[in-house]
Amino acid sequence: MSPEHRPVRRVAVVAGARIPFARSDGPYATASNQQMLTAALDGLVERYGLHDPGAVGEFVAGAVLKHSRDFNLARETVLGSALHPTTPAYDIQQACGTGLQAVIAAANKIALGQTESAVAGGADTASDAPLGVNDTLRRVLLEARRARSLGARLKALAKVRPAHLVPDIPRNAEPRTGLSMGEHAAVTARAWGIGRAAQDELAAASHQRLAAAYERGFFQDLVVPFRGLARDQNLRPGSTVEKLAALKPVFGLDQPEPTMTAGNSTPLTDGAATVLLASEEWARQRGLEPLAYLTAHETAAVDFVGGDVAGGEDGLLMAPAYAVPRMLERAGLGLGDFELVEIHEAFASQVLATLAAWEKRGLGTVDRARLNVAGSSLATGHPFAATGARIVATLAKLLAERDAPARGLISVCAAGGQGVTAVLERA
Repeated sequence: MSPEHRPVRRVAVVAGARIPFARSDGPYATASNQQMLTAALDGLVERYGLHDPGAVGEFVAGAVLKHSRDFNLARETVLGSALHPTTPAYDIQQACGTGLQAVIAAANKIALGQTESAVAGGADTASDAPLGVNDTLRRVLLEARRARSLGARLKALAKVRPAHLVPDIPRNAEPRTGLSMGEHAAVTARAWGIGRAAQDELAAASHQRLAAAYERGFFQDLVVPFRGLARDQNLRPGSTVEKLAALKPVFGLDQPEPTMTAGNSTPLTDGAATVLLASEEWARQRGLEPLAYLTAHETAAVDFVGGDVAGGEDGLLMAPAYAVPRMLERAGLGLGDFELVEIHEAFASQVLATLAAWEKRGLGTVDRARLNVAGSSLATGHPFAATGARIVATLAKLLAERDAPARGLISVCAAGGQGVTAVLERA
């Protein structure tokens, strides 16, 4: 059969493995992106016997905060892992959507018959963030490197001043606005009228549901212990609305009655996650039962600089409000067709604003009993590039636990005003 007539194949989500997520400057403070990603990948390889040549067609992963040494992160991770060294690999990056975009990239190749299996994922460390050389110092050093004589080199180096030795530290701010993600979310929360109590209620539920999932053993085959951790360090099983209500606001302090606190916002986090994807035939040959199938995906972006930001429509984290309606229209589905919904919890206010936007666009409401039923980023933490892979593996297993066919919706907002969304189905 010629390539142009080859049918698009179903893509199975076969398994997932991640390390527990840790708060920055904690247990993983000295762990690199590569070390964390290797640990997650090794967990997948060992559990599912992926050691032999050709077992995995390719590995695609990424990180948001990368050192220069991470320029070939995915391939170097393969070479340091139990995966066979002949496995091709490449990096991908789309801010907080990196993990899900990596899954989509791998799935597309499987769907088109270009490979039979792939592993996708991501890692990020806020603890080991790269520090840049002061830009003035960088220019002086480059001038010294270009110098043709010792005298010219010394003359250039003589321009160095003590102030030039202060490094450039990464900032959690959008380059075009100078505002942090939290400050952007606070603007959106005000625009949509998202109150403090609703945010704290969602945050408390995230912790309680993640704790319940751990207690029933849900994560036993999804989480690989690493550096003394067996559970997500940010998890607070005793979280309640009352306890969260005692925390002081940290974002939107320039406006009356700010609502966003450290408790209803995701902390800086270190971690890594991977997902095994394959064709149905590959899974069958290896005796592996697919957890679910990736059947649709969509990305979107908003003009968070010049768009309707004050009105809430084009806030930094609101792109899923555009991506999901497009995706559902193309698939002929509505929100009522989903038994489970997974919305990345960058902030509780952002989740609530997204739900409100979907309702405003005529998609209907989401039953809270179906939303993030095993907890999400407010409880697990959010290593930027790892979150998408974590959500895909979690949702796929939740769908596999159900006795009847079911669908799950994934929505991930990302820096730069972007959103990545997908649909998983269990036949």
